[in-house]
Amino acid sequence: MTNRTNRLNFWNLLFERLMASIAVLNFCAVLFDFSYIPGRDFYFRKVPQVTHLYDRVKGIESHREIEDYLVTIDSLKEQVSLTSINSKEVEKKLEEIRRYSNEIVDSNPFAAVGKSGTLEKIKNQMRQHTGQKSAKQAFATFWSRSNLVDKGWNQEIDFFQNKIRPLMASNYYRQIGENGDFIDKFWIIDVPFIIIFGFELLIRSFFIKRRHTSFNWFNVLLWRWYDVFLLLPFWQFLRIIPVIVRLEKSKLVNFKPLQQDLHQLVVANFAEELTEIVVVRVLNQIQLSIKKGELTRWLLQSQNLRPYIDINNVNEVEAIAGILVQAIVYKVLPKIQPEIIAILRHNIQQALNQSPIYRNLQFLPGVGQMQNQMSEQLATQIATNLYSAIVSAVEDPVSAKLSSDLMQRFTDALGSEVQKKQVIGELQSLLTDFLEEVKLNYVQRLSQEDVDQILEQTKKLRSQVSVQTGLEKDASALVKRPENSRE
Repeated sequence: MTNRTNRLNFWNLLFERLMASIAVLNFCAVLFDFSYIPGRDFYFRKVPQVTHLYDRVKGIESHREIEDYLVTIDSLKEQVSLTSINSKEVEKKLEEIRRYSNEIVDSNPFAAVGKSGTLEKIKNQMRQHTGQKSAKQAFATFWSRSNLVDKGWNQEIDFFQNKIRPLMASNYYRQIGENGDFIDKFWIIDVPFIIIFGFELLIRSFFIKRRHTSFNWFNVLLWRWYDVFLLLPFWQFLRIIPVIVRLEKSKLVNFKPLQQDLHQLVVANFAEELTEIVVVRVLNQIQLSIKKGELTRWLLQSQNLRPYIDINNVNEVEAIAGILVQAIVYKVLPKIQPEIIAILRHNIQQALNQSPIYRNLQFLPGVGQMQNQMSEQLATQIATNLYSAIVSAVEDPVSAKLSSDLMQRFTDALGSEVQKKQVIGELQSLLTDFLEEVKLNYVQRLSQEDVDQILEQTKKLRSQVSVQTGLEKDASALVKRPENSRE
């Protein structure tokens, strides 16, 4: 059973990788199609075989006017080789080329496909080469017999062949369909991929529907929602989504590090602003409550402004104080009593050493030892008596009543003073200003470095947790292994 499952997993993984590779190939074709028109000049110069094949897909053909111009120049070269440059036939060819040059400058056959910049580059090079300010005059000067003879026929024709002709030849004419758009036959390449992915989605949907009988067909499509982008003949750039998903599922590429980096980037961009918004909102609410006069209710727990909501009929502050007192008196103080005695003994010795009378008595034999014994006894006695007094105060109901009366009297006295308008106004003003300073000095100065440091600490915690989880799984496997071997 295990071997069969392993074989099925192997073939499933192999199929996923095959379909992922096909999806990558299709997306590369889409990217090449998008880049072909902007990058055709590069392909034309470096790999002309590609333009010869793919121009048909984009409905591109050579521009007739430019082609006639270049053919005329080729015939000029043949005529010069046959009859020399001083013949009448050559002069007729030069006149025809000058006329073609003027027509190209006037009509701008490069504009139809958005290559007017190429024509400007041609005109600039011709003006620079001939020293003329006018492009037409530059062409007329270049294609004159006197220029070709004075500067040398071979030198001038080499300049045209190397500098001007490639720019001229890069121009093209693109066919327009009946809908008014440029002809684009990329669908001929794309349709086979769409058929493959459509058939695959159909088969996958059938198996998903059979495995999950409660699903309707809409739920089935939602299960593989990202594959829909592979079937759309438009918005083809969205195919990057199923390509990434398929590469991840087929384990050809691990995108988890990239995903973590992107997640960290998003969190880093928004954490600072979100933190500021939350904290500033809380501080603003506190400031608003102070300005409304709720400070008195906070201090006195009165019911003047808004009733205090009690969910359990328990004074939580008093209960917490009682728990802390019990823990400190019965658990903490007995444990730290040796340290308290040591501090008291040291202070007693310091006090004795500062006394002039005692310093004079230290010269007598046995006084130093008596000092240590007396300091030890006094410190122990003080600590014991103090602890007994505290325990008695806690356990004695009279002491508890007196302490409660003291706290009540303190609260009443504080409340009566706080209720004075002058005190309340000063407290409200100071607290409001203090909160405003907190916002300006701390909240609104949260730096990106702080956020990055927090994210780095979070990342370390996650890695430590994952390592600990892996160790626990390994330990669990080691524990279970002997049982499996006995079976």
